[in-house]
Amino acid sequence: MNRYQVQNSRICVAVSGGIDSLRTAALLKEQGCDVVAIHMKLFQEDTIPSQKLERIKRILGTFGIDRIHLVDFSNHFEKLVIQPFIQSYISGMTPNPCTICNPTVKFGLLLDYATRVMGCSYLATGHYARIEKSPYDTARFAIRKAKDQKKDQSYFLFALAQDQLRKVIFPLGNISKREVLKWARNRRLEEMVQIESQEICFISAGRYSDFLENRVPPALLKAGPIKDLNGRVLGYHGGVHLYTVGQRRGLGIPSHAPYYVVKIEPETATIYVGRKKDIFSESATVQSVVWGAIEPPSAGSEFRAFVKIRQQHTPQPAIISVHSFTEAKVVFDEPQPAITPGQAAVFYDEDGFVLGGGFIKREASLDEKTSKPCGMEYQPA
Repeated sequence: MNRYQVQNSRICVAVSGGIDSLRTAALLKEQGCDVVAIHMKLFQEDTIPSQKLERIKRILGTFGIDRIHLVDFSNHFEKLVIQPFIQSYISGMTPNPCTICNPTVKFGLLLDYATRVMGCSYLATGHYARIEKSPYDTARFAIRKAKDQKKDQSYFLFALAQDQLRKVIFPLGNISKREVLKWARNRRLEEMVQIESQEICFISAGRYSDFLENRVPPALLKAGPIKDLNGRVLGYHGGVHLYTVGQRRGLGIPSHAPYYVVKIEPETATIYVGRKKDIFSESATVQSVVWGAIEPPSAGSEFRAFVKIRQQHTPQPAIISVHSFTEAKVVFDEPQPAITPGQAAVFYDEDGFVLGGGFIKREASLDEKTSKPCGMEYQPA
């Protein structure tokens, strides 16, 4: 936050009603900013309970913020986030919707609304991450890991473009969750608001598989065989959307040692399983790459980085081979477990700056390369 002189600036704060966004609003107000609170409606069937809204307004009022603006992005969220989430799952991948929502909706549509409609200089959110000038190129900004490493959310923010980073503030990047909770306790807010955010915001109850089964025609969620890596049928499953690479539970295959999902082949509705050693891989192709702290490297170049392949993964040393402006190959120094298509692969330097990142590509199987596509694709109603 110290990269800007934010005092007296008009700043829009995205307020979800959780403790982190409320602390963000309070911090900026304490610094003398003109704070505008805004709440996004993201789901078409969502109705914001009046009691919840009044509670948020009442808390904001104690900070000197007298109103909260509501903006309806539900149609955009359906098209830009939910539909791609569904398509990815039925295509045998495991998507992370936050990595899609952040550059398109939260720091795309909402940032544009905040600056153009509300007349704000910046958009602030309660993310645990930092935005700083790049140590490699002073003309660029870069996402950096939060001070609180346990709460760091930089992984979800890798895809923000330079023009977005210039107008975004993360006030919580330099403080810890413990400090935020202490602040909440001192104001008796812990029992009034949500302390932690949901893993997937549009799946408030039940399992993601239930959500998919309610939204997707049964023909696209067809059952199929579970095979070992030699092609031997070991059992049957109820749909590829129920599985992800590295999964051990729920396979229902009697064995002296656990089986793990190694590969998902949606074209034939086949789940391939193997032993734990089989889920390790040393490389992955990453597509739709966005470059952060560094200028896009030239095709054919290589550099070293620490690569994170899911939120709970500790970044591991690897060589990044640049194929093109938007595609690269990651080769780890040591094989990594469950490199999962659809998840983000984010490149960090040793100081926690995000150099770039993209999405792990699902490699075509031999059957896919030699057969015609089945033509099965999710079409929203």
